Amino acid sequence: MSKPLILVTNDDGITSPGIRSLIACAAEYGQPYVVAPDSPQSGQGHAITLTEPIRLKEVDIFKGITAYECSGTPADCVKLAKNVLLRDKTIDLCVSGINHGSNASINIIYSGTMSAAMEASIEGIPSIGFSMEDYSYKADLTGCVKYAKMIIASVLDGAMKENKLLNVNFPKIPPSEIKGIKICRQGKGNWQETFLENKDPRDQPYYWLAGEFKTIRHEKDSDLWALQNGYVSIVPSKHDLTNYKGLDELKFMENLFDA
Repeated sequence: MSKPLILVTNDDGITSPGIRSLIACAAEYGQPYVVAPDSPQSGQGHAITLTEPIRLKEVDIFKGITAYECSGTPADCVKLAKNVLLRDKTIDLCVSGINHGSNASINIIYSGTMSAAMEASIEGIPSIGFSMEDYSYKADLTGCVKYAKMIIASVLDGAMKENKLLNVNFPKIPPSEIKGIKICRQGKGNWQETFLENKDPRDQPYYWLAGEFKTIRHEKDSDLWALQNGYVSIVPSKHDLTNYKGLDELKFMENLFDA
């Protein structure tokens, strides 16, 4: 029996330590096929390239594994993998990451890592985005690898029947201190942003985005609580952004004007 085909991507770039660790996880359960950005694409969200050509280049970085670097965004990588490179193949699973930096709470909206996984889920491919709270490229990923393997194995065994997308985040603690896994909802938090202003050599102002993430509520069923208390958080996610509670609230508008 052939091994499951696992598409591996990320937003930190094809040479990041995180993707190398994730490829090793995928290789234990299937055949990895890598399509990832040729440079860091953090914060790109679900951006796609429309105004310039996208280039793909096969690279020999991971021994025995087909890999392409892409000049586009993380979402572009998945689109090209699905519709060009693997158009005649069935992709059994897409994994994205391991991202250097948390994608819990509202960060899923900005995340290139999660947008790549979401793009695959839109195509009907079971998908998982993996992220760690530690932004350092020297972060200890051994704890992430241990749990990523468990999660990948479970998904390939059919754990995702009602859902196509998981947002997985690892706490920034020593691997031996991770308490386990919590299935969570998206926590309530946001960025308190500031812009650092300076002048370029021509005396024109420019701005550099900075800020600090703040948790709004510490609720025990949220991913933010799980991470703060030493657990790996898993949030079943989706691309449908409809506020279903608001449908009935706005029904009256249908009768405001005659057709």
